[in-house]
Amino acid sequence: MTLSAPIETSDSPVQTSSPVLEVRGLGKTFAVGNSRRTVRAVDDVTFTLERGEVLGLVGESGSGKSTIARLISRLYLPSSGTVRLSGQEVPTRLGGVRLRRFRQKVQMIFQDPFSSLNPLHTVGYIVSRPLRIHGFRGNLRARLTELLEKVGLFPAETYLEKRPHELSGGQRQRVGIARALASGPDLILADEPTSMLDVSIRLDIMNLLLELRDRDGVALLFITHDLAGARYMSDRVAVMYAGRIVEIGDARAVIESPQHPYTQLLKRAAPNPERGLERGKLEVQGEVPDLSKLPPGCPFAPRCPYHRPECDREVPAFRKTPSGSAARCVLYDGLPRA
Repeated sequence: MTLSAPIETSDSPVQTSSPVLEVRGLGKTFAVGNSRRTVRAVDDVTFTLERGEVLGLVGESGSGKSTIARLISRLYLPSSGTVRLSGQEVPTRLGGVRLRRFRQKVQMIFQDPFSSLNPLHTVGYIVSRPLRIHGFRGNLRARLTELLEKVGLFPAETYLEKRPHELSGGQRQRVGIARALASGPDLILADEPTSMLDVSIRLDIMNLLLELRDRDGVALLFITHDLAGARYMSDRVAVMYAGRIVEIGDARAVIESPQHPYTQLLKRAAPNPERGLERGKLEVQGEVPDLSKLPPGCPFAPRCPYHRPECDREVPAFRKTPSGSAARCVLYDGLPRA
């Protein structure tokens, strides 16, 4: 990938004509130990994310969701594909001023609020670090107070000198969100931000993220294994299996009327409150495949109740489905490509 122009700084005009994020053909291969085996953790992933939009990325553990976030944030270097931020291609390797500008625009909220905050530092220091790094010139204490109050920590002054061990899990995650907001990002990558929290406060954190989206226009990639959470949070949902997106579309369409057999499996596996949390009957066989030994065709084919011979020949192209989503499945071969 060739080097592109520097990422725009916060003083530059926003390019509203382009999506905040464009991911095209993104892939990542890892070597397995000292052997010659490789694992294709992410394969040919493509999607866009508009300003103020929430895209839910859903799938089982090991499906590649978190790897995608790390590729977009450049914590991992991609093996293939491109990432564009506000219309500008992000170089494969970033350093110095370019990396700092990129970090200003792309921030992460991590899964574990207990390990993502340095226990030796105060809340004030943790949240002030992005401000100092990106050259904040105003009243630092006033800005810290504003950020903490924005994420629901009142009164903010009482939290500045506290350390993470003095906070609850929900309060720690709010500090993590404040830290992510400090640089004024266009895109936040939220990697399972509620999965480590008590059930009673998960909704509070999700509502906070939606409020920030509505107020600041931040685009949000919301990574989760929880279909109900994805439906609540997301405008669109992308479902992943074995490193690939297998279905993507409007959140309601994908979750209430799933079209890909794997999405249907996820929905049947989710507890249904109307049946007393009873799970649906699963008509599926086998286990999630070894990513170093994927079948040549559709990776879900060995487990699929609708398996056809053509499923074993090649990975299906995306096709429009009757619900309006796009799915990689031969069941829709007669419909237009998406």
